[in-house]
Amino acid sequence: MLRAMDQTEIDKLAKIIWDYHSLKQQLEKADCILVLCSNDIRVAEKAANLFLKGWAPLLLITGGISHQDDLLAEPWDIPPANKFAEIAIERGVPAEKILIENKSTNTGENILFTKRLLKQHGLDPRKYLVVQKSYMERRALAALKKQWPENEFTITSPDTSFEEYPDDAISKDVLINLMVGDLQRIKVYPDKGFQIYQEIPENVWDAYEKLVGAGYTQHLIKS
Repeated sequence: MLRAMDQTEIDKLAKIIWDYHSLKQQLEKADCILVLCSNDIRVAEKAANLFLKGWAPLLLITGGISHQDDLLAEPWDIPPANKFAEIAIERGVPAEKILIENKSTNTGENILFTKRLLKQHGLDPRKYLVVQKSYMERRALAALKKQWPENEFTITSPDTSFEEYPDDAISKDVLINLMVGDLQRIKVYPDKGFQIYQEIPENVWDAYEKLVGAGYTQHLIKS
């Protein structure tokens, strides 16, 4: 049976999970800005701004068409990496400073195909500034540390709070479903070899269980 909760309680629990996902790391100069694509163009805008401010000399954008009928569906008829590159160029990033990987369909492929692309171009960056959505910072970094351990990664995201994040494209209910699903993945993916282990504090997992009990299950892994 679903547990009824008012919006104030739901928001309080969701904020606990948001704060856990968002790492708020200090920015560091890097060899490359690695952009993990999604349906959120604010990530592309953040990455372009970082490049233009001189945080790294190369913008590497990864993401193919992977979500069409779920909460992460992209609203474009081209791969997200190509869309993000268009946004970066519109903001002033030179096209020759952008590498595009547009075939990957999940985070593991993002990493694998990006490695191949860099090798094809004779490039071997060691220090990366990664740009991702706030609620996916922790999971993305955990995957990178597991699958690309020889490199250094700092991760960042658009400067939005939980309260500010929902917009016309991503509702609050969709956001909460996505955060809950990502927390489940942080718990189960290390055993599958996808990510490094991340400790989940008791209050964070308690918030997860209560939100699942309230019906926020649309992004959970189907067993």
